Amino acid sequence: MPRFIVERTFEPPLTPEDLHGVEGRMAPCLELYRVQWLRSYWSEDRRRMVCEYEAADAASVRDVQREAGATFDRVWPAELLGGGDAALNVG
Repeated sequence: MPRFIVERTFEPPLTPEDLHGVEGRMAPCLELYRVQWLRSYWSEDRRRMVCEYEAADAASVRDVQREAGATFDRVWPAELLGGGDAALNVG
């Protein structure tokens, strides 16, 4: 299934309480739109975050974000480079 990255910025920095609130609102939306959250990375200053999802298309990922009230800057398709069974093929 295709993978997508969601980029987020926060001003002021996101609090753990804010994050838990969004996670709670997002859970039913993920199921509704058949989107699977894979992982997220949060900057040490809590002003930036990237999240990885599997979904049929970018529109489904955007719909989840909007329905859950999760702020985001952009959504873009991604391919895994290296690691696991994926091989790095450049050129």
